[in-house]
Formats: sequence, C-alpha cells, structure tokens
Amino acid sequence: MTHAIRAATDADLPAILAILNEAILNTTAVWSLTPSTLEQRRAWMAERQAKGMPVLVCELDGVVVGFASYGEFRPWEGYKHTVEHSIYVDPSVHGKGIGRGLLAALLDDAKLNGKHTIVAGIEAENIASIRLHAGFGFVEAGSLRQVGRKFDRWLDLLFMQKHLTA
Repeated sequence: MTHAIRAATDADLPAILAILNEAILNTTAVWSLTPSTLEQRRAWMAERQAKGMPVLVCELDGVVVGFASYGEFRPWEGYKHTVEHSIYVDPSVHGKGIGRGLLAALLDDAKLNGKHTIVAGIEAENIASIRLHAGFGFVEAGSLRQVGRKFDRWLDLLFMQKHLTA
C-alpha cells in the first residue's frame, strides 16, 4: 500500500465530505453537531484556496483516505503569521501514517509561505492527536476547560503550537 499527498480538487470533495461527516457523527475531533453538505465543503475549499491556504488529500492506493488544511488563526492582521490547522483521517486507516504524512506536508507548506506559528486545537482526551503533534515538536500552550459540549458531556480544548521560524 502506497500513499500520496497532493492538493485537493473538486473531484475529492465527496471523499472529504464523507471523512468529515464521519468525524462529526462519531468523534470529538470536531465539535460540530450537524453534518456538512457538499455545497458547504465546496465553499470552504474555494475560500481556503482563494486565500492561498492549502487543502491537501492523502490517497492510499488511489482512494482518498484523509485530508488536511490550515487557515487563519484569528481574522485580525496581527495574527497573519499564525495559522490553525485540521487533519481528518478515515478511521479504517488510523495508525498507518496518514496523519503524520498530512501534518508533515502542512508544516512544509506553512514554512514555505512564511508562517511563523502553527496552532492545533485538540480535544483534551484525544491522546493519539496529542502524541502525533508532540512527535512533530508541538508543545502544549494552554487549555480551556468545558468550552465545548458533544455526546452529552463537556469537552476541554487543548492548544498546542509549533514555531516554524526563529
């Protein structure tokens, strides 16, 4: 099995949608409660790409099994060198290096585009994501307790960050 990471195209939107909606319906990786639509994902991708922000997919044997992107951390000019990212991987291929490959590609893109800091907002009990980020040199930057609610429980948000430039 070989995987390849590349820029997403419109043809990838159904797979991106399926992966995202699986995460919405079954995990605390994303705190949305309502599944997304193809039109919403299309608008999201167009907006990211129009701003020069990447939307990447990972193919495993020709099938899209994960996607990742980064976007503005906050909408004010003072934050223009900081981005926040997300990575979603089909659960059928967890543990196969897809998340690592996507994160490495996002970090390379952010450096190339002159970003100084990249931020991850992670549900505090998502140990796999915390370990993935720590393995790439992200450090814990703080947490917000009980700021989200999903599946009838309160969720804590852990922020991790990595400086890309000195």
